[in-house]
Amino acid sequence: MVIETNITSMLGIKHPILSAPMGPFYTTKLTVAVSEAGGLGVLSHVTIHGTVTIDEMKKSMEYVVEHTDKPFGFNIRTARLQPDAIKLCRQLPRFIMENPKIKEQCVYLITSAGSPRLIYNKHFEKLKESGSNIKHFHVAPSLYLAEKLLNSGVDGLVITGTEGGGHQSYENISTLVLLQQIRKHIPEVPIIASGGYATGEGLASALSMGVGAIAMGSRFISSKECEFHENYKKMVVESTASDTELITGIFGRARVWKNKMSEKHSLVESKEEKQAEETSMSKIERELADLEKTYEGNIEEGIAYLGQSVELIDSVEYVSDIIKTIVNDAEKCLTAAFNNIRKIPIEQIA
Repeated sequence: MVIETNITSMLGIKHPILSAPMGPFYTTKLTVAVSEAGGLGVLSHVTIHGTVTIDEMKKSMEYVVEHTDKPFGFNIRTARLQPDAIKLCRQLPRFIMENPKIKEQCVYLITSAGSPRLIYNKHFEKLKESGSNIKHFHVAPSLYLAEKLLNSGVDGLVITGTEGGGHQSYENISTLVLLQQIRKHIPEVPIIASGGYATGEGLASALSMGVGAIAMGSRFISSKECEFHENYKKMVVESTASDTELITGIFGRARVWKNKMSEKHSLVESKEEKQAEETSMSKIERELADLEKTYEGNIEEGIAYLGQSVELIDSVEYVSDIIKTIVNDAEKCLTAAFNNIRKIPIEQIA
């Protein structure tokens, strides 16, 4: 089945499924696999092993277009504490414009953890004026931010609730409630939903609310093509929703797997509290080192981002099989719902 939505049309993809960016880790091979399977693969903003991010992102883009002719996207974290964000926002649009194949296939930019305005510079404007079809989305974990973002020039929003792995908002609003808020107050905005998705039932529920696509992180970690360590994949399959918790991460609250490292982290209650404790880059570097441990397989001693959707994941599969199953199950759910509605007598509806 092919489910067409405003997002599949906008991005030129077959299925309304994206891989969530999972920085600071590499997701290059995963990006290729998701795009090849008809979804949209998204390159993460990599900051591990002392990498020079701009060079790594360029190499990753070159790798993607060498291994697939399908559309793909990339992420830039524009947080105040992300030292390479300005360089990425200025140099990547120029790099894309100078590489015809990358320019043709790179159709999606997702900014997160900071202001979307950082990307609006002369280089990005020139890229769009040159004929690029790139669309800019920004992560919105609250209605207030979503409404604010509409005036910034973004093409759409990634709405993410507190169920998701990685960094979350201070509002603690679930994806289900947040989507209803967004659809009620700003129904015209294109939406990609994230946080808690791993099944066809989840995709069907999002589509029924007018969402154009879903983005999945934890579900794609447990795929054969994902670069993450096998211990990380095993952790996803064997965990339940209650095995995750919110702690203080690099950019604020983050949902992680409960382990020895998470026990050492407190939980900040506000943005102001988080900013007050940010005294030097050394703290950021220590936290990145803890993330690297997990990426290399030391899941007990490192920080492991993990969403509550792990409750729904029980196997490591090929990306193509994951997407096929989710789309087929979503079709069955939507068809069943439609048939059930049709079976209700009109007089009962009245």
